[in-house]
Amino acid sequence: MRDAELGRRFADKLIKVRLLDGSEEWLLVHIEVQGQRDLAFAKRMFVYAYRLYDRYDREIVSLAVLADTVHGWRPDGFAVGRWGSRLGISFPSVKLLDYAARQAELETDENPFATVVLAHLAAQATRGDDQARYARKLFLTRRLYERGLTRQQIIDLYRFIDWILRLPDDLELQYTNEVFRIEEGLQMPYVSFVERRGIELGEARGEVRGSARLLRGLLERRFGSLPPDALARLDDADVERLMAWSERVFDARTLAEVFVDDPRVNQG
Repeated sequence: MRDAELGRRFADKLIKVRLLDGSEEWLLVHIEVQGQRDLAFAKRMFVYAYRLYDRYDREIVSLAVLADTVHGWRPDGFAVGRWGSRLGISFPSVKLLDYAARQAELETDENPFATVVLAHLAAQATRGDDQARYARKLFLTRRLYERGLTRQQIIDLYRFIDWILRLPDDLELQYTNEVFRIEEGLQMPYVSFVERRGIELGEARGEVRGSARLLRGLLERRFGSLPPDALARLDDADVERLMAWSERVFDARTLAEVFVDDPRVNQG
């Protein structure tokens, strides 16, 4: 909604839910995820609530997920007023940092959000320690396959883990190899190389060469040392070709089958 003083506000998530009895009455649940301490956060929650209420004329439920690292920061409301007049909001919140001492409990929890919280806590605890982050990332990924989740749940949670627990190229390659071993052992080829490494984003960030190095490592693991012409193809490839080749790593019987769409490959 337009507002000259405060400008635009973008809510993180707004969900319309219906009652279990099937009635037409509905309310709006606003969930705000806050990653760092912000003294204006409670006021912002108030602004979101009154704007939503003014626009939809429906009951608004505001909930806060606090993902910061400050133990004592726990906003729960905002109010202004005088002379007997008061305008404001109170809202419940959950502090993810409180779960740092409950990780063993989370590791046995079937709720997918237990994995989300574990990954978030791992990102905070391993900041600046790549080896510790690698170990934690591999543990959480292996846990996905052991929990009996559906293929789509594994893929969705994997993407979150991979996004929040980024590693240097050498450890990313080591991690990718380990995930291949897990999937081969369980016969669950769920997550493709492209999904693992986000090559599309790599091109936008100027990291195509890094993606090519990762693909080279996978090819060498599968087929052994690569000949000079294969290395030249990897160096020259654009992102679309890297994506196409990486998708064939699982099924190709020979190196030539990986590079089958490259005009330099002798098809005869």
